[in-house]
Amino acid sequence: MQLLRTRDADFETKFAKIVRDRRESDAQVGRDVATILNEVRERGDSALVEYTKRFDQHNLTGEDDWSISKEACKAAYDRLDDALREALETAASRIRAYHEGQLPQDRDYTDEIGMRLGARWSAVEAAGLYVPGGRAAYPSSLLMNAIPAKVAGVERLVVTTPTPGGEANDLVLAAAHVAGVDEIYRVGGAQAVAALAFGTERIARVDVVVGPGNAWVAEAKRQLYGVVGIDMVAGPSEILVIADKNNKPEWIAADLLSQAEHDPTSQSILITDDRGFASQVMDQIDLEFLKLPTAKTAKASWDDHGLVVLVDSLDEAPALSDRLAAEHVEIATDDPEAIFAKLRHAGSVFLGRMTPEAVGDYIAGPNHVLPTGRRARFASGLSVLDFMKRTSFIGATDGALKAIGPAAVRLAEAEGLPAHALSISRRLS
Repeated sequence: MQLLRTRDADFETKFAKIVRDRRESDAQVGRDVATILNEVRERGDSALVEYTKRFDQHNLTGEDDWSISKEACKAAYDRLDDALREALETAASRIRAYHEGQLPQDRDYTDEIGMRLGARWSAVEAAGLYVPGGRAAYPSSLLMNAIPAKVAGVERLVVTTPTPGGEANDLVLAAAHVAGVDEIYRVGGAQAVAALAFGTERIARVDVVVGPGNAWVAEAKRQLYGVVGIDMVAGPSEILVIADKNNKPEWIAADLLSQAEHDPTSQSILITDDRGFASQVMDQIDLEFLKLPTAKTAKASWDDHGLVVLVDSLDEAPALSDRLAAEHVEIATDDPEAIFAKLRHAGSVFLGRMTPEAVGDYIAGPNHVLPTGRRARFASGLSVLDFMKRTSFIGATDGALKAIGPAAVRLAEAEGLPAHALSISRRLS
């Protein structure tokens, strides 16, 4: 863990290094993934059988070995205790309501020269959702990815998820039932993303692939962009907490560890204007390591990538935050709106002391699939728009074409494209 002070002479050098740090997969992962993608493209199901046996110790033989039925998902949902079932339904309801508000409006109008113009939104036909399996099985991620697709109007939603040793996670299956998933296949890793993108004998191809995964899954999505649409290339989790001394140190410590426990490459950062408060938070984090079940992962993350920045004034925080462009930004101050108003780059912002980032991970409503690796400078979180496309349309009357056609002819001729010009001028004459 590093402690930096903005007043120190070497602050800029050290902070710039942290901003540049990618914490993502190396070249070898890229080469391995390229091989896997080619194998699945060339050999289809037979490649999936080999990779699934090698990586998940699961044999893809009969129908039940390949896929999980809707009936099995319903049975998993029914097995949940009442409180957990209610929690899933509450989360799904809030996520659905929030994303319904994102649905775009079609546009259709006629301008002053009589030209009809507009755009029509439509959902992609099929979307694939990668769901991690085994230790990193997150029903919340399934809800966050599947529900926006269904709200958008996707007709066929396909899940791929590894089932190590043939064991599926009941919570994930229950979430699939709640979200209305259409197909589930027991394949994981880069090979699953390849199957969704290229299609195989058993798994029909999709138009868009979304969902979290390890470095191999993220790299597969990156390499396949263009063959298929993707949500984003996700990297290690990040949280930035901007906090004053009026917070409880144990709250802020827990907030920082909530992302550190994801992975040793995750990053947790605290910006504060009070040295005593910073020390209290760091001491509390050390205490949490003694009892946190995920302490090994969280400690590795905090030791290698944790950061505390001491500023003379919290007025410095927005500019530092924008350079980090973090996935999650908490503003735990007396006046969070004042800082929020000056922020430009963040995946999602959590306002006030009573808004821990974790509430956004599960049940608040906005999507928790967010840009990482400083990509919040140019990217947004997952939304219904990731499952939709916009088709523009134009309808010209004789008078409308006569009004603007000559200008188009001149531009086409200036660009050296005579057939373009002819296609317009012949109609004008």
